[in-house]
Amino acid sequence: MITFASFVPHSPILIPEVGKENLAKLKETIEAYKDLEHALYSSKPDLVIVISPHTNKGAEFFTINQQPKLKLNFKNFGDLVTKLEFDNDIGLGYQIKESCEDYFPIMLTSNKELDYGTGVPLLYLMEHLPNTKIISIGYADLPYQDHIKFGELIRKQINLADKRVAIIASGDLSHKLHKDSPAGYSDRAQEFDQTIIKLLNNNQIDDIINIDKKLVSEAGECGLRSLLILLGAIKEMNYQPEKLSYQAPFGIGYLVENFEIK
Repeated sequence: MITFASFVPHSPILIPEVGKENLAKLKETIEAYKDLEHALYSSKPDLVIVISPHTNKGAEFFTINQQPKLKLNFKNFGDLVTKLEFDNDIGLGYQIKESCEDYFPIMLTSNKELDYGTGVPLLYLMEHLPNTKIISIGYADLPYQDHIKFGELIRKQINLADKRVAIIASGDLSHKLHKDSPAGYSDRAQEFDQTIIKLLNNNQIDDIINIDKKLVSEAGECGLRSLLILLGAIKEMNYQPEKLSYQAPFGIGYLVENFEIK
C-alpha cells in the first residue's frame, strides 16, 4: 500500500556543501522538507520510490534502475563530502517493468550513481531511514496520459507486493520566473506555477493532464511528468493535498507539496 506521497524540488543549492550562504534564501523550502521527513518516517515505509526528471531526460521510454547498490554523491557540484548508499528493490522494479510492457516502452537500466534529481530528495528525506530500500524511476518524453497510466500500474504492483511504499516525485516548476533566470524569462512562467498549485490543491487531476501544452513549453518546467506519475498512483486513493511551501528566489519555482494519505 502507498503510505506517503509528495512532490519536491531538487535544486543543487539545497545541498548544504553546495548552497552554503544561499541556503538562507531557501529557508521555507528546507523547513517544508523537514516536515516531510517527519511525515515520511512516521509512515514506516518498506520502500521509497523516487521519480526524477534527470534520470532519463529526453528519452522516449520510461526507465527503472536495476543496479543492486545505488550510490549518491554530489561531486559534480563540488561537494566531495556527501556520500550515501541505498539498496535497490530490484524485484519490485522488475515486476513494475513487466506490467508496463503492453502499454508503452520501458527499459531497465543499471546506473550505479543516482542523479541529483533523485539525490537531493533522498538527502533530505532519508536521514532516519538509511536501511530502507529505494527504486529509481525516470519519466519519458511520452504523452501525459501514459504517465498517469504508469502511475496506476505502479500502484497495482505495490498492492500486489503487500509493502508499505512511499512515492516521491522530484521536479521543479518553471525555470523562467525572473529576468535573470538561468533559462531566460517568460511572462507566462508564473501563470504556469500558480495554475499547477491551484489545480493540485483542488484535486483537479484531469485539468492538469489537459493543461495547455504551449503554457507548459513557455514555462520551461521539469517536474510535470514526475508529478503526473505520482498523481496516477494516488488518484483513486483518499488523500489530502497540502502546499507546504513555494519559493522562487533564483528564478525557478520550488514547490513542496504533501499528499496526506488518509
